Amino acid sequence: MSGLSDRILGLGLLVLAVAYGWVAQQWPEPFGGSEGVGPETFPTILSVVLVIGSLYLMLKPDPEALWPWGKTAIELLVAVVVLVIYTSLMEPLGFVISTTLAVGTLSWRMGAPSGKAFITGLLSAVVVFVLFNYGLSLSLPAGPLEIN
Repeated sequence: MSGLSDRILGLGLLVLAVAYGWVAQQWPEPFGGSEGVGPETFPTILSVVLVIGSLYLMLKPDPEALWPWGKTAIELLVAVVVLVIYTSLMEPLGFVISTTLAVGTLSWRMGAPSGKAFITGLLSAVVVFVLFNYGLSLSLPAGPLEIN
């Protein structure tokens, strides 16, 4: 069967998207009543996008491809390890620091000079932090940068 890998991945992502969307709807109503943009908004949008992407993978799979070996497989493994460490550092270090480190490391691994990679990480972290905290009123962990 052509595209079996894509179909299996699509099915797994569909299950993940439905579970993620369901959990997003379980957030309690914010104090003071319902808001237009609440804590469930962004996870719900992500789950809808993931459902669409997973359905596309299942309905229009690519022809079977060879799985990467050697250096490419190691780089993929490094990316997964960086993302796992990123999620574990989010609370103690805060969004800006952990995102700077993750984006900087991944950009550097993709070939960007280290200075530019970490500047890109810092700028993207600050822009997303400001957008979420002040534009969408969705708090991200501040970590040691929290101002009381």
